[in-house]
Amino acid sequence: MIRSLAMQTAMSQGPVARSNLTSDLAAAVVRMVEERGLEPGMRLDSQRELAAHFGVAVPTMREALRRLEGLGMLSFRHGSGIYVGPHVNRSVVPNGVLPPADRERLVELVAARALIEPAIAERAAQVRDPEGIARLEAVLAQARERLESGDEDLWRTNIDLHRAIAAAAGNRIVAEVLDSLLLIHAEDQRRILALHGDPQTDYAEHAEIVRLIVAGRTKEVTQVMRRHLTDVAGAISAPTPPAG
Repeated sequence: MIRSLAMQTAMSQGPVARSNLTSDLAAAVVRMVEERGLEPGMRLDSQRELAAHFGVAVPTMREALRRLEGLGMLSFRHGSGIYVGPHVNRSVVPNGVLPPADRERLVELVAARALIEPAIAERAAQVRDPEGIARLEAVLAQARERLESGDEDLWRTNIDLHRAIAAAAGNRIVAEVLDSLLLIHAEDQRRILALHGDPQTDYAEHAEIVRLIVAGRTKEVTQVMRRHLTDVAGAISAPTPPAG
């Protein structure tokens, strides 16, 4: 299939054909990873070996591999080789090359989360998976340590807590969707925390959400999660007071 497409592309001057070949090659590499049972961090064949396997030129193979690298499905390590990336088994992959968000986009981001995260928290409270609960409690404990020590990476832990709630809901696709929303502007989450302006209140709300999930109080956790995100959106959209 790939070999015949390569021959067709060589006879064509159109960019669409080349784009199709690159896409087919990328898909074939992902299938190869799956068929071989390779996990993230495992090494893949070299570019030349893959090009020979699929019957294409090395530059064409490299283009397909770089596309997968951009999606986080492969990782190039200088002087070492090509490795399976962390996103290889994902159905939803975040865009890692967006520019920094302005205030309006940050508000839209939090508003989007407010539409789906209350239902996710409700589901997590219904499932109450022991492994998911343990992960939630561990991340919350880390958040408290970072809050008390003034650790500037608290914002990362806050992201991890919301991701852990989604994971605890027990639906991989839902977890990936939220993960992508959170990672679209991962660095901007630091700005969200700064604009929200009250890490103590933020932590207290997170702790209450975790407590309600652990207790299985579905209706209450839905309300608290919605209020939490609505408050964050309101704080972000509020005009910044003039300096001095």
